[in-house]
Amino acid sequence: MNKNENNLTMDECLQAYYAGYDEEGRLLWRHGQVEYLTTMKLLHDRLKPGDRILELGAGTGRYSVTLAGEGYDVTSVELIEHNLNILKSKITPDMTITAHRGNALDLTNLDGGAAALSDDTFDVTLLLGPMYHLITEEERRTALCEAIRVTKPGGYLFVAYCIADATIVDFIFKKGMLGHVLENNMMNTETFDLYTTPRELFVMTRKRDIDRMIADLPVHRDTYAAADGAANFMRETVDAMDDETFAYFMKWHLSVCESPDLVGATHHSLDVLVKI
Repeated sequence: MNKNENNLTMDECLQAYYAGYDEEGRLLWRHGQVEYLTTMKLLHDRLKPGDRILELGAGTGRYSVTLAGEGYDVTSVELIEHNLNILKSKITPDMTITAHRGNALDLTNLDGGAAALSDDTFDVTLLLGPMYHLITEEERRTALCEAIRVTKPGGYLFVAYCIADATIVDFIFKKGMLGHVLENNMMNTETFDLYTTPRELFVMTRKRDIDRMIADLPVHRDTYAAADGAANFMRETVDAMDDETFAYFMKWHLSVCESPDLVGATHHSLDVLVKI
């Protein structure tokens, strides 16, 4: 990456990354399906007929379009124009779905100021991507507070995070990236906290950090789950499974994904909150 690229903002880095990244393909691999199927299972367990759903950071619409196809009234907000265009291309006339370009940090300024989301509007709010890319805790709290603001009292918030220790195991040690991480001062070698930059894109956290961040917010936790659990540690094995084996793997995963013993052993976690 040249000097000019090093000076790019996070928004610019994200635009460049997703313009060349196959987000659709990631979720179609068996190991990618585990995160999706787990999220949808926990979501369907809580959805009611007639619920209004908001997805912040909707990407190419994997969740938004599916839920709209199931008959829910969906509002989608996506920052990356490339992703938003793909999402819009999937909308059919029978769907009730509104797609906006906007930033999860400010839901009063969508589509360049042409639209805004009001307080206490949605029964369910999905925040399944933005926490991956908001570098500071202040930004993550702002996004979460905005999501809480527009959710109805008693409504659910589904918040996804990238988890630090899976990255340490899988990339730093297994894939030999320790030198890169140390050279770029991306890890505290005493606490093993990970740091990121706009160039590196992805923010890693731990449950204890999430607990601290939400402690004074007007929510209580419904559940906390390992969204993909073992799947990303054994990608090749999961991808090679036949249908029957994968069905048993998913049945096992769903039976343990909320276990306190295993929620930290995952690349992605899902925090399900209820607005007070």
